[in-house]
Amino acid sequence: MKLLQITTLLLIFTLTSFAQSNQFVGNYERSLVDTDGKHVFEYKLTLNQDGTFVFHYYSNIKQGIPPEVNKYGKGKWSAKDNLVTFFSNKQEDFDAKYTLDFNNSTARFVTKNPRDKSDKIVQTKLTFLESEISWMRRIDIFKL
Repeated sequence: MKLLQITTLLLIFTLTSFAQSNQFVGNYERSLVDTDGKHVFEYKLTLNQDGTFVFHYYSNIKQGIPPEVNKYGKGKWSAKDNLVTFFSNKQEDFDAKYTLDFNNSTARFVTKNPRDKSDKIVQTKLTFLESEISWMRRIDIFKL
């Protein structure tokens, strides 16, 4: 009888943990365009179910040198509470295309509290709190 109760509790705990990590999985995007359309910045992040991620940064600055820039990053992610931590392995995740180092990067997962019954709309997003990539700090990327 006790074995059945312990097994049931373990199953419930496992399913609850799995459901919490599923909330982070998905595609995130942010596009910033100035009023003249001369400067474009795009951020795209995909968090996969298997704990891996892919990131793409695109900028088009008309007077920039070079005017168009594409940067990529990939690696692994993990979540604890509402914080997502990113890891990149120099041997596996870096090559000629994937050059961004996401080690020591942390983002906060922001969503509307389920107990909040107001009409307030809170778009689900990741807010980067820490990163060795200087232009990633304080960037909000919204879940699609």
